[in-house]
Order: sequence, then C-alpha cells, then structure tokens
Amino acid sequence: MKFSKYFVLFLTIPLLAFSLHKYYISLCEIEYVKEQQAVQITLGIFIDDIEFTLNKDYNTRLNIDSKEEVDSIDVYFKNYLNQHFKVNINNEYKIVNYIGKEYDDNIVRFYLEITNIQSINSIEVFNNSLFRDFENQQNLIKIHANNIHKTFYLTRKNDKGLLKF
Repeated sequence: MKFSKYFVLFLTIPLLAFSLHKYYISLCEIEYVKEQQAVQITLGIFIDDIEFTLNKDYNTRLNIDSKEEVDSIDVYFKNYLNQHFKVNINNEYKIVNYIGKEYDDNIVRFYLEITNIQSINSIEVFNNSLFRDFENQQNLIKIHANNIHKTFYLTRKNDKGLLKF
C-alpha cells in the first residue's frame, strides 16, 4: 500500500509539472576533432519553437516536418542560424557551414561544421536563438575540446560562453 502511494505520487508530479509549464531549451554539442581539423556541431531545437519564430519572422506558414513543409526550409534554417548562432575561435569569427538537419520526434537537429582549424586556444559561442519570442529560453552549450569538457547555460542576459585553454 505504501509503495503504491509513492508510485502514484512519483508519476503524478512530473505529469503536472509538464502540463502546467512548458520548458524552452535548446542543446548544442560542440566537439573539436583535431585529426580532421574540424569543429563539429549538433544543435537541437524544439520544432514548434523554431517554427513559431520563423513563421513570425517571415510572415509565412513553414509547416516544419510535415507533408506541407516548404521546399526551401533549409534556406530559412541557414539564414536564421547565421544570424543567431556564431562561433569565435582564437579571437576570430568563423564561417559555420550548414551540413544538414534531421527531425527526431519533436526536435530538429542541425548539423554544422567549421573546417581548417589546426588548433584551439579559445572558443566563444554566441547563441541567442529564440530569445526574442520565449522569455524563459535557455540555450545549453556543451563543448569538448583539447580534452576539456565545459557546459554553458545561455540566457537573454548572457548569450555568450567563452572557454580558454
């Protein structure tokens, strides 16, 4: 009997939490692969959040991850990321190449890359994605470079993370 009370409580609290409040978060994983002289980036954003923002920016209906998705969706994604996601390596902003995207349930994962990086002494990541439209948006940045792991929590008030080696 005691176990069943706790079990029900254990299931109910998370369900209430998710139904009462929506979380606004993105996750970016950055890895420096020295052998390839490249910085590989995976950025995950909730589809409904990015769709809301892009529809508002372009006064359109993009219908992301549906049969009605516009053919030029990658152009919208590239433009948005170029404006809101930047990487500075060794005190120089680098071109972030858009490799592609894939949809995973309710998340769009962007695959990005920066090439011709012989070494990293510092890496600064700027990401203000979705901050304009979602007051509680947090953008998590996880960096793995030079055998160091670092995580940054970016918010409206702090939209950059800097790691020096």
